[in-house]
Amino acid sequence: MNDQTISNRKQAAAAAVDHKDPVLRGALASAHDDERSQQPLGREALDVAVAWSIVGLFAIVLMGVIHSLSIILIPIVMAIVVGMILGVAATKLNSYGIPGFAVALILSSAVALVFFVVINSLIDPLSTLASEGPGIVEKAIERFVPYLQSLRWLNFSAATFSMSSISLESLISRSGDILTVVGANLTPAIVQGLVFFAALLLFLYSRLRLRKAVIMAFPQRHQRLRTIRTIGSIEHVLSSYFATASLMYAGLGVTMVIIAYAGGLAMPFLWGLFAFLSSFVPFLGITAMTLALTIGGILTHDSLLLGLLPAIIFFTIHLLMENLAFPAVVGKNMEINPFLVFVAIIFWTWMWGAAGAMLALPLSLIGMTIARELFPSRKVVPNLPS
Repeated sequence: MNDQTISNRKQAAAAAVDHKDPVLRGALASAHDDERSQQPLGREALDVAVAWSIVGLFAIVLMGVIHSLSIILIPIVMAIVVGMILGVAATKLNSYGIPGFAVALILSSAVALVFFVVINSLIDPLSTLASEGPGIVEKAIERFVPYLQSLRWLNFSAATFSMSSISLESLISRSGDILTVVGANLTPAIVQGLVFFAALLLFLYSRLRLRKAVIMAFPQRHQRLRTIRTIGSIEHVLSSYFATASLMYAGLGVTMVIIAYAGGLAMPFLWGLFAFLSSFVPFLGITAMTLALTIGGILTHDSLLLGLLPAIIFFTIHLLMENLAFPAVVGKNMEINPFLVFVAIIFWTWMWGAAGAMLALPLSLIGMTIARELFPSRKVVPNLPS
């Protein structure tokens, strides 16, 4: 048998496999892939490196732009997120025949009213805290210095925290620097607040036209349908999540007021408000709140156990709510990987500070929803016997 005959038989067998037997066809393809994996990459590796380098450079430039334009991007992004959270409410009001501008005015006014109530509620407790601040600091020093002195390797003493060396003249001489720092931070905050409310009003007013423009930007019908589904899913997830979270965290805030009142802590309403607001920042909020309760309890009570009791009770209730009650209410469709949320908080806090920490969770929800709509998980259908 000559070589030509052998070659013809191999080609015929390969053709038969390609057309008739999918199992053998898959085996041949797998063997071909294994053979290619053993070969050196060569120029293919260089192409991959170039592609990833371009992606990396684009990401670096994008992060630089986001960081440099933070004073404008923060209020605009926050307005878009809040507007999408209120999207379901806006659609409901539109169904009652209320015109679009009236809906935008009503919802933006409601958000402004919530901000006003929160700020007004904080004025009196914070002014009282500021007036009693020096006494609280001195009491904290007297209480914690013995614990720190017991740790000899820290080399702490009462003189380390002494405030007697700070004279009135030095405080007056530094008051100009303090006012400069406050003014430098207050002015951008006022500007960002005005930009936020203006952007929120205009976004709510033109949300339907913006949605139509985004949908019509895609040429294919299936792309437009997927865009419609994605935008609707984002609004539904954000609205459902934050409506549920607001109710549950409000209950946590009321519980914190009771804990603070029973635990003898000063200004229990302020503790409840801080518990409500801090819960919207995962990980960092509960950590800051627990540390504050620990310090406040130790300063209030002489017994260490009584001082730690409010923090222990609050941390336990928050832990049970976040890990048992909250997942049972929102369901598995809105669960996010805790590691991804933690990375998002660290990243956006590094980029935009406290505002980034507040936006990390809604931005994670938006990214999760987009990924789920663009890359839906395939359901495996078992081969049942006939």
